[in-house]
Amino acid sequence: MASLGSIGSVMGNIDDIEKGAQVATSLLQQRANDVRANRVNWQSYLQGQMISSEDFSFISKFDTASSEVRRAILTENPLQFAKTFFNLMSQIAKDQTLQYILTMLDDVLQEDKSRVDIFKGYAKRSKESVWTPFLHLLNRDDRFIVYQTSRIIAKIACWSKESMGAEDLKFYLNWLKDQLRQPGNEYMQTAARCLQMMLRVDMYRQVFVDVDGISTIVMVLAGKVGFQIQYQLTFCLWCLTFNHVLAEKMNKYSIIPTLADILSENVKEKVSRIILAVFRNLLEKPEETEMVQEHALAMVQCKVLKQLELLDSRKFDDPDIVDDILYLNETLQKSVQDLSSFDEYCSEVKSGRLEWSPVHKSERFWRENAPRLNEKNYELLKILVRLLSDSKDPLILSVSAHDLGEYVRYYPRGKNVIEQLGGKQLVMQYLSHDDPNVRFEALIAVQKLMVHNWEYLGRQLQDTTPKDAPGLVSAKA
Repeated sequence: MASLGSIGSVMGNIDDIEKGAQVATSLLQQRANDVRANRVNWQSYLQGQMISSEDFSFISKFDTASSEVRRAILTENPLQFAKTFFNLMSQIAKDQTLQYILTMLDDVLQEDKSRVDIFKGYAKRSKESVWTPFLHLLNRDDRFIVYQTSRIIAKIACWSKESMGAEDLKFYLNWLKDQLRQPGNEYMQTAARCLQMMLRVDMYRQVFVDVDGISTIVMVLAGKVGFQIQYQLTFCLWCLTFNHVLAEKMNKYSIIPTLADILSENVKEKVSRIILAVFRNLLEKPEETEMVQEHALAMVQCKVLKQLELLDSRKFDDPDIVDDILYLNETLQKSVQDLSSFDEYCSEVKSGRLEWSPVHKSERFWRENAPRLNEKNYELLKILVRLLSDSKDPLILSVSAHDLGEYVRYYPRGKNVIEQLGGKQLVMQYLSHDDPNVRFEALIAVQKLMVHNWEYLGRQLQDTTPKDAPGLVSAKA
């Protein structure tokens, strides 16, 4: 099983994270306190023949025992512990009692992490899956039962000497992802906390990515969520960045723009700290120099340098955040010095946040760089076409249409390429757009796609450019 030490050493103090977990699961913990107060009458279950005398004997003693006595009971008869709890979970249907059983079990595991292997050992002896009884409970209607079970699953998966099997792992991570997507989920902090635990194990990370987990986290972070969820889900992204292969792929999910937005709006130190830690890993962990530069340019494009300047003016007691600010500032400043106009353009397009920056209006830029839009299987052109298809922002639509037109103008076979990518049809549909700037740029782009006489088009553009349209670029032949 993958070691947790790699992240633990970087985090500096895992106890701080564990303390934060109490806050993160505050709703569950509050209700768990109420559950603990409602003791179960085990005698009534024995008299009703719902549990065996063996299970009654064990649970009645174990339930009222101190932590020291529990330790002695588990040392003397560990398998009976697992057997009784499995029996109780399968034989008792009453929600209130099941809540009590699961809360007791969660407490027992929290007291000593090694106890998870008692369940593993019992399941192996019985030739049964340790996961089936717990995964089955995720289908219950009672939300406390569901999320208390999810905590236990995460603890067994992360604290056991053996990792979770592929099929069960995929199911559980998919389930956690779906909990994050539920609007108004009052237990979202608990689901996020489970995910924080799971993603500290390296071998679980790729599976989470494979079930579209990163996209889900980014979607939630891009919405309106509280600072605690921002912190927890950014922590999950931070865990993922310790895998250098994943760190090289992560910005295709728009992680940098999303976190940069939160950083610009956030006033909570712990959220700023974990975002800066993600940014630092995205610059330190990838082994490909080109990918490090791409991440740096994306951060520059998203105005991270400005946020670092503002953060630097604040006084922080945490030396880690001070060190991260210094590192990021130096690294990004260096990347700006090495920035070419094409690097700047690539970064802007990949960020999806197009604006009328100087490169769009430069004839020299397009003359020198139009053929480079064919690189990496037309990567930049495909992004421009996707922005035309998906964006609702008039500015992004205007700039995208303009850039496709300039590409066609300066690359001889550009018309065929744009048609094959579906760009021509998209541009034409914006000829009737509500926004005058979008209509204008679409019209010019269509003309560039149609005409062959650039000198004639140049004279036409001079005659048709709106005089009162701020930000519009006058195309010249």
